Amino acid sequence: MNYDFKEIFTASLVLFAVINIIGSIPIIISLREKVGQIESEKASIVAGVIMIGFLFVGKNILNLIGIDVNSFAVAGSLIIFFIALEMIMGISIYKNDVPETASIVPIAFPIIAGPGSLTTLLSLRAEFELINIMIAVILNIIVVYIILKSTNLMSKILGKPGIAIIQKVFGIILLSIAVKLFATNVGQIIN
Repeated sequence: MNYDFKEIFTASLVLFAVINIIGSIPIIISLREKVGQIESEKASIVAGVIMIGFLFVGKNILNLIGIDVNSFAVAGSLIIFFIALEMIMGISIYKNDVPETASIVPIAFPIIAGPGSLTTLLSLRAEFELINIMIAVILNIIVVYIILKSTNLMSKILGKPGIAIIQKVFGIILLSIAVKLFATNVGQIIN
């Protein structure tokens, strides 16, 4: 097992930016008002299981349908690019319906373990060791759990301007990561 703290840190930062739990605080608060209590433990565990499961099974599914990880990573980099544009520009490209229940849908999926984070996991797998990505997922799920437990407090501390600033900063980081993933994996495909 090759533990690499740089890989763990980078993968954690990428996943944190893609999951964008800070930027989702307004959505979570709105859901709490509509449906009452959100089960933070259940949402976090389900999201973690989905992400780690997809990390293992996702590549096999791709192989089954004849797609290599590098091609999927290029497609994923485009999705990450558009998520970053949403964060930076404050526009909504991806539309999301809010159901009547909240703990598993939409909190665990698709807010935490959504298309962006699942695509990101396979994109990261093309570059990083599996163990480092798993540790990054677990660290992110712990952070998500803490934030889910304290959304009201976080909202009061950060305020709307603070949340907007954090969202834009992570959007720029995410945009840079998307460009790097695209360039690296397109190079792999061409070679």
